[in-house]
Amino acid sequence: MPLLRLLGFSARGLRRLHSTAAAAMDSDSSWSWYMLEKMTMAVRSAAPGPSVAFANPPGVSRLRVPAHFLAKASRRSRSLPCPEPEGDVVLRLHTAQASCSSQDGLLLLSCEDVRLGAPAFGKPGPGNRERRLAGITNPDGFIPDMTHFVLNPLTRELSPSLPDIQGPRNSFQLGLLTEADGGCGPPDRFAVAKLEDRSILRFLSETGKWEDARCSPCQLPSARRIVPNQETLAWNGMLWWVDVTWGAVFADPFIDRLEPRFVELPSGSVLPADAFDEVFRQWSQLPDAEEDIWWMPLPVMFRHVGVSGGWLRYVEVSQEEPFVLSSFAIDEDGSGWTLENRVVLCRIWAAADGAHPWLPLRGKMTPQISVLHPFDSNVVHLIVGEHIVVVDMEKREVIGHCPCQSSDIYFVPCVLSPWLPTTRIPSAGKKDATKKKTLADVLVRSDRR
Repeated sequence: MPLLRLLGFSARGLRRLHSTAAAAMDSDSSWSWYMLEKMTMAVRSAAPGPSVAFANPPGVSRLRVPAHFLAKASRRSRSLPCPEPEGDVVLRLHTAQASCSSQDGLLLLSCEDVRLGAPAFGKPGPGNRERRLAGITNPDGFIPDMTHFVLNPLTRELSPSLPDIQGPRNSFQLGLLTEADGGCGPPDRFAVAKLEDRSILRFLSETGKWEDARCSPCQLPSARRIVPNQETLAWNGMLWWVDVTWGAVFADPFIDRLEPRFVELPSGSVLPADAFDEVFRQWSQLPDAEEDIWWMPLPVMFRHVGVSGGWLRYVEVSQEEPFVLSSFAIDEDGSGWTLENRVVLCRIWAAADGAHPWLPLRGKMTPQISVLHPFDSNVVHLIVGEHIVVVDMEKREVIGHCPCQSSDIYFVPCVLSPWLPTTRIPSAGKKDATKKKTLADVLVRSDRR
């Protein structure tokens, strides 16, 4: 039985949800968006808290978090043992990241207290290759302290810190979803939820605490474990946790009894369960132009699921010339994905060479997926060398570019809703908030809009 029909969706109702959301954005010019750099280091600033330095896409917006704020956030989080490599100096860094964005523009900000052995920052080589890998990926090694906040990037209002989460702290497993009593407008409540293997841990602004959500008999496949490795998405009243090698788990975190479901990527795009491990085993090292920065071609760099044009879409690019870029949209009945567009990037590069001589597209420089345009389903932002290149797949041409720093790897596409400038972050114990009881209630209310 089709996935969304199992959930109670009709194609007619789903089309209405899609068309309503898209029409609202298209008709209201006050909707906008920006590309936010996911990671940031502490900055020297007297500002009381975090802020965003906005830039027009494809320019990169930057998260700015004062050092004194990060130090204070670190003291709030619980202390974990610091690694002591043999005879190595241990480095301590305060960092912050935008873990994800809600569907109307609130940010989930995660502050980290990271302590690593010095070899983790050295060049890879026969003597320290394994140690460097272990310092980054060893699940038995040091886990950074993390403190989480909800941030309104326009007003700079910050929620109180969320309670500590016990266990591993993978920011890709955290999602932020808001909800308004009237169906559209400033939120009356928010939920932060974390996917934990085959269960979900959630924080509700109404209760102000984390809880293990009750879930219906699990509808997730047992063949393998899903490992989120990109930002969690908020779409269609659900949070979507994405494993770019396999598929996505989605659920409504507000209902009393959660009903998590799974949708697989297009069949030709599913990778083996050990795809990431295989890259680490092969240890493919690719230097940059100066040959002093290396990186590994992880699957997450060449594929992405995002919300674009009011719909959920999956985009991937092949890692070998002629670099084929493909875009898929999730089917209305949720049974799979439909190929919408496929273009050969090398042909676009050749056509654009005269008009855009700056394009660093020589040799075997593999494009990477950066972000999907939130409003235009034909537009994809790629990272090619030291540039962000904007491609219109329908027109089959380059429509923009922007230089990027070598450290720019991950971005979060964030929308700005028309009500965000006056939105107050919902506080704990909001008395007029009414929690939904069942998934059927969600679907009935959604279908009536």
